[in-house]
Amino acid sequence: MKQFSVTGMTCAACSARVEKAVKSVPGVESCAVSLLTHSMGVSGSAEDDAIIKAVENAGYGASLKGKAPAAAVKEDALADRETPRLKKRLISSLGFLILLMYLSMGHGMWGWPVPAFLQNPMALGIAQLLLSGIILVINQKFFISGFKGLIHFSPNMDTLVALGSGASFGYSIYALFAMAGDMAHARHYLHEFYFESAAMILTLITVGKMLEARSKGKTTDALRGLMNLAPKTATLLRDGVEIEVPVDQVQIGDLFIVKPGESIPVDGVVEEGSSAVNESALTGESIPVDKEKGDRVSAATVNQSGHLTCRATRVGEDTTLSQIIKMVEGAAATKAPIAKVADKVSGIFVPVVIAIALITTLIWLLAGQSFGYALARGISVLVISCPCALGLATPVAIMVGSGKGARNGILFKTAAALEEAGRITIAALDKTGTITMGQPKVTDVAAEEGIGEDELLSLSYSLEYKSEHPLARAIVEYGQARHLSPLPAEDFSALPGNGLTARIHGEKVLGGSMKFMETQVEIPAALKKKADQLAGEGKTPLFFAREGRLLGLIAVADTIKEESPEAIRQLKNMGIKVVMLTGDNERTAQAVGRQAGVDQVIAGVLPDGKEQVIRELKKQGKVLMVGDGINDAPALTRADLGMAIGAGADIAVDAADVVLMHSRLTDVPAAIRLSRAALRNIHENLFWAFIYNVIGIPLAAGAFIALLGWQMNPMFGAAAMSLSSFCVVTNALRLNFLDLSSTKRDHKIKAKKERKQMEKIMKIEGMMCPHCSGRVKKVLEALPQVAEADVSHEKGTAVVKLSAPIDEAILKKTVEDQGYTVIG
Repeated sequence: MKQFSVTGMTCAACSARVEKAVKSVPGVESCAVSLLTHSMGVSGSAEDDAIIKAVENAGYGASLKGKAPAAAVKEDALADRETPRLKKRLISSLGFLILLMYLSMGHGMWGWPVPAFLQNPMALGIAQLLLSGIILVINQKFFISGFKGLIHFSPNMDTLVALGSGASFGYSIYALFAMAGDMAHARHYLHEFYFESAAMILTLITVGKMLEARSKGKTTDALRGLMNLAPKTATLLRDGVEIEVPVDQVQIGDLFIVKPGESIPVDGVVEEGSSAVNESALTGESIPVDKEKGDRVSAATVNQSGHLTCRATRVGEDTTLSQIIKMVEGAAATKAPIAKVADKVSGIFVPVVIAIALITTLIWLLAGQSFGYALARGISVLVISCPCALGLATPVAIMVGSGKGARNGILFKTAAALEEAGRITIAALDKTGTITMGQPKVTDVAAEEGIGEDELLSLSYSLEYKSEHPLARAIVEYGQARHLSPLPAEDFSALPGNGLTARIHGEKVLGGSMKFMETQVEIPAALKKKADQLAGEGKTPLFFAREGRLLGLIAVADTIKEESPEAIRQLKNMGIKVVMLTGDNERTAQAVGRQAGVDQVIAGVLPDGKEQVIRELKKQGKVLMVGDGINDAPALTRADLGMAIGAGADIAVDAADVVLMHSRLTDVPAAIRLSRAALRNIHENLFWAFIYNVIGIPLAAGAFIALLGWQMNPMFGAAAMSLSSFCVVTNALRLNFLDLSSTKRDHKIKAKKERKQMEKIMKIEGMMCPHCSGRVKKVLEALPQVAEADVSHEKGTAVVKLSAPIDEAILKKTVEDQGYTVIG
């Protein structure tokens, strides 16, 4: 997906117009415009120039985003330039508005004193004209943007403001000229002036715009914070000399040094030194991680103690930080399905409001009211209507939600992923690396009678030291942790049937599974029973012998992560069914499943079989797949939502919709919790945005004057419009205070009742060939109540699956109209 910067957009109607214009370009497959970040994502084969031209023809500007590395991204790309600009406009407007209100309201209504030269009504009118005219010039952007949109047949919020303010100003000028021609009744015309309304509308809308811009600026704080993490320079080591260079000049393979307290400039591998590195900026994990030779380090993490020499492995756009920034930007630049309704409304909102305003004015004129009174009602309709509240309801919540997730190591790639996570009903978890550590560990040591545990460990460690098997590595790591030294082993060899043999101090030492060892030595019944018990717990018992005598057994298992049972308990409390997928045998899988507390265990699943399991699970509800390996990629893609845990294999990350930076399974319920909170917030925003307009427009039009006596001044309409968008954005900012680890608000989502399919079997005579059965099938499936028809001319039957009740006479008539006979 190509990313473009878009200029000139001021409201949701603008973004809808741009989106519509770009989608009409041949070769464009999809387009998503973000009003928040003034960006646009376009996928397809269309030329860049054609896309930019379409945006320009719609009355806006566009340019292709550069490919500068994230480390070199200017932090001011998302800087809040709008708030200071609006603040200056507001202060200037307020200065002249105070004078204008003093003249029009203070003197005109309450008799406040004015200089002698303003005592004349004509002079007073001209003063109001000049003051309001200055305010209109200060806020000319509303008129430029509004009328530009009108010329391009894409009216926006600025069009409503410009028409409302312009109509007030224009009518007031007409009244001023009328006064000049009828000075005898000059005082009467002062009440026909709406100069203060024209100026107040612009000033109040500017107040709302400034509050909205300030709040919108806060929604991108998370993304801007990530960009600020990127170091500006790197210290390279060339020919033994330290050289400081801009970070965008670092190449793959360069050696760079990082001193204590400095940020790591690019991703790399430690070549020399050891230190504790604070990775909280990327993962949210506050505890520093120890790094030594061979360990990976990431850009924007902080070296806290030692001196590190590293070799660059990923630079520019490929660093972990850059990928995170891309994902957060991507989520903001895409549309959530829930936003589609609001987008459709925003697209036609402004023309409809202009039509309502004209009709309102006409109705009041026909009702016998003065032109000034009727115009005030029409202006009120124009200035109270707010497409922005509707358009911002979803994207602000998505931006804040995805930013909140990024700060906690939960990365949503798209807005749709953030929405979908809250609707999950089934969670399929891969066992290895997701529920379990993914690395076998020694869990039990049982020495035979007369053999010391240290002797068993020393010989088994020495035997397994030369093996590359994962189970052997577990015993080696256990021995190293106990500071054992391997004894010299000769004639080492791996035997068929899971066994090892070597000579240690001239004595033959054997090791392997119970099945293998039973052929080599006698195993006591008590130890066999112990081995069966351990196997039942999902562990693998390994036996060891020396010179034909059994030494004992060591059990190895892929242990469950400490937080896995708690994470699964939280998922179940949310009403989510938890399924564990594994390639292990049934016995081991069931043992792990019991310890973890899952609802269902599916064992013996081959890598390519996981995708088929997900297909079947999707028939029961919305499925989340959580995995960490390459073999999980097809299943992650097939699921309604794929989560890659622990930022595992790159292909798993590519296939996933959500990336969890930690290896903690508790981040899965946290992601769902965040999604549900974001969905609640979006629903609240959409409700208030719709209700505001549903109540506000009739009120402004004067629909309640006869019933309740409620009448709205255009100035109050402008104030209401200003606050509507501000309230929506402020409500979305509440997501920043959400505690992702708190289970207090967890609840079970109501599952939609599955519609039961009814089935009827029809016996039909006269079908002679496949053409006949095809014809019957076609006419039956054309009926809206028929989901599927399975017709066989050989059996003379039609099995009809219904999605809704239908009269049997209709089924019979449908078939018989084709020349066949239904006999039952």
